[in-house]
Amino acid sequence: MEIKIRAYKTEDTQAILDIINYNILHSTALYDYNIRNYEQQKAILEDKTNKGFPVIVAELNEEIIGFGMYSEFRFREAYKFTVEHSVYVSENHIGKGIGKLLLSELIQLAKAQGLHTMIGVIDSENQGSVAFHEQFGFKTVGIIKESGYKFDRWLDSVFMQLLLKGEI
Repeated sequence: MEIKIRAYKTEDTQAILDIINYNILHSTALYDYNIRNYEQQKAILEDKTNKGFPVIVAELNEEIIGFGMYSEFRFREAYKFTVEHSVYVSENHIGKGIGKLLLSELIQLAKAQGLHTMIGVIDSENQGSVAFHEQFGFKTVGIIKESGYKFDRWLDSVFMQLLLKGEI
């Protein structure tokens, strides 16, 4: 099983959309209620790349099985060295190390861009993702109680941080 990590191309949009929409419908990984259409997802990805942020994909046998990206954490100028990232893997390939490959690459890209801090915002029910991030040195720096509402229940957001040039 040779997994290739590479930069996003427009023709990857449908595969990314399929992964995103699965997560919208079946998980609390995204706090969206409504699935996205192709044009919405393409615009999101193009916005990130047009701003100089990476979007990367994991490919196995010419099939996109995961993707990752980062972009602005907040929109004030003083936050320009802080990014929020996302990593998603196809439901058929979770637990095979693809997320690790994607996050490792995103961390290296962020360091190469001279960024200082990477943030992950994770639903508190997703303890697997919390543990996954801890493997990379992310620390929980805050929890916002009942910050989301999905699937008829309140959800807490866990903020995790990795200082790219030092310890928290």
